[in-house]
Amino acid sequence: VDTIDNLRSILVHQVVDEIIFALPLTLVKDVGKHIAMAEELGVSVRILPDWQMHQHVYKPSIARVQIEDFLNLPTIHLTSTPSENVEFLAKIALDYLGAVFLSIALLPFVPIITILIKLFSTGPVFFKQERCGLNGRKITVYKFRTMTPDAEDRRDELEKLNELDGPVFKIKRDPRITSYIGPFLRKTGLDELPQLINVLKGEMSLVGPRPPIPEEVEKYDFWQRRRLSMKPGITCLWQCAPNRNDVCFHDWMNMDLQYIDNWSLMLDFKILLKTAVVVLTGQGR
Repeated sequence: VDTIDNLRSILVHQVVDEIIFALPLTLVKDVGKHIAMAEELGVSVRILPDWQMHQHVYKPSIARVQIEDFLNLPTIHLTSTPSENVEFLAKIALDYLGAVFLSIALLPFVPIITILIKLFSTGPVFFKQERCGLNGRKITVYKFRTMTPDAEDRRDELEKLNELDGPVFKIKRDPRITSYIGPFLRKTGLDELPQLINVLKGEMSLVGPRPPIPEEVEKYDFWQRRRLSMKPGITCLWQCAPNRNDVCFHDWMNMDLQYIDNWSLMLDFKILLKTAVVVLTGQGR
C-alpha cells in the first residue's frame, strides 16, 4: 500500500494532476518537503484548512461566508457588510467625486448661510459634535449651527419633552432652535452641508446610517450596534422617509440594517434622489 512516504515515487511514475491534503498538516510528517516536491514538478497542491466549522454547528444567519486570502493565507471571512468588490469601490470613488462636486456647487450658499446665522443668533457658525463612525470610531461631525450656543447644556432639562422612543432625543418645537434661519436649515437639510468635509476626510459617506452620538450607542440593544458596521452617511433611508421624526426607534434601526443588508449603487442613487426632493421641498425637520 502506498503511503505519503512514497510520494516521490508516485509523482515520478504515475499521472498526478493534483495533490490534496485533507487532514491537518500538523499530522503530516515532513509536509513542507512534500509540498516543495510537488511544486518543483509543477503539480497543483490543494490544502483543505482545518477550520472545523462543522464541529461548532454554526450556520451564519446574517453574514456571508467567503474564502479570502489574508496575508497570503486562506481564511474564512464572515461579513455582514457589502463586499469590497468593484461596485463597492465605485461607491467610495463616487463619495469623493460627489463631495467635491457638491462642495463646489453649493459653495455660493455658504457665505449667505453664514451671514444669516450671525444675523439671527450669537455664537459660532459651525457646530461640532463627537459622533460614532465606522465600527464605533469617534469622529467629529460638522454642521451649520441651528441651535443656541448652550443647546447641549440644556438637553437634560428638556429630556422630559422628548417625543421619540429609544435613546435618541427629538422635539418638534425645540426651544433651543434659533429663529428663522434654524428652522429653514433643518427643514431643507442644508445644516448637514458641512459634513461634506467628513466625506472628504474619509470618515463618512454620502449615503449610510446617520452617525449617532456615543451616549446613544451605549443604550443600544446588542443587535442595534450592527448599524455601525458600515460607514455613516449624510443621508439614509430614514433621512428621506416621510414624517421621519414619527418613525419609532426600532423601525429606524431596522431601516439602517435593511440598507446594509441590501446595499447597491442603485439603492444609493434612489436615496440621493429622494433626499434631493426633501431638500427642495423642505420636508425635513
